[in-house]
Amino acid sequence: MRLPIRLLAPVLLAAGPLLTGCGGPEPLPEVAPAPRPTSAQPSALAPSTARPSSAGPSGPAVAAASLGGRGTACPLPVSFSLPKDWKPNAIENPEDPEFAALTRQGPAFARCEVDAKPAGHVGFLRVWTAEKGPARAALEGFVAADEKASGASYRETTAGALPAVEVTYTVRSELLDEEKEERAFAVSTPKGAVVVHLGGTDTAEHREMLPAYELARTTLKAL
Repeated sequence: MRLPIRLLAPVLLAAGPLLTGCGGPEPLPEVAPAPRPTSAQPSALAPSTARPSSAGPSGPAVAAASLGGRGTACPLPVSFSLPKDWKPNAIENPEDPEFAALTRQGPAFARCEVDAKPAGHVGFLRVWTAEKGPARAALEGFVAADEKASGASYRETTAGALPAVEVTYTVRSELLDEEKEERAFAVSTPKGAVVVHLGGTDTAEHREMLPAYELARTTLKAL
């Protein structure tokens, strides 16, 4: 299902800073964590503050679906695997100047967001694309566009069989009055650079979603 751009804003409020303002990075408000409800899982389009009961990752994620290839929710220059219940939605018209504040961060445009709420987490795995060029340049520009980011540490790695660069850094959450971890990796493809980013409402939530991030990184293929 493609996510209409007019519905993107309420979704973004559930998982922390996504996008920047026209004059510089201006993260959207964050939602403070709250106890996980015992009722049915919320809609992927509705903000949620549900928190899982576990305190950390439960081990490697098991692939249950593929994203990025023909017939999947988001057409991308790459494909990778997703765990069960992670729900992807394509972002329509990300290069429309009217919505630049919501769909652009540095050199990259948001193309797809994978909602973790149906799987019991508060956060998104988001895929961004930039013009052809070195993966590191795209990733550095992406991080630099977030004024609240600090302590960025880059390293060379792989994503599937592709050379990749990865960054870990912290973002200041004014709502929680604390630093929270975030990370991303980037690859270069014939169709442009791709950045895959994982945030979360706080560091604990971020770490609980790391198996899904690692599954995406280790199964990634250029299309």
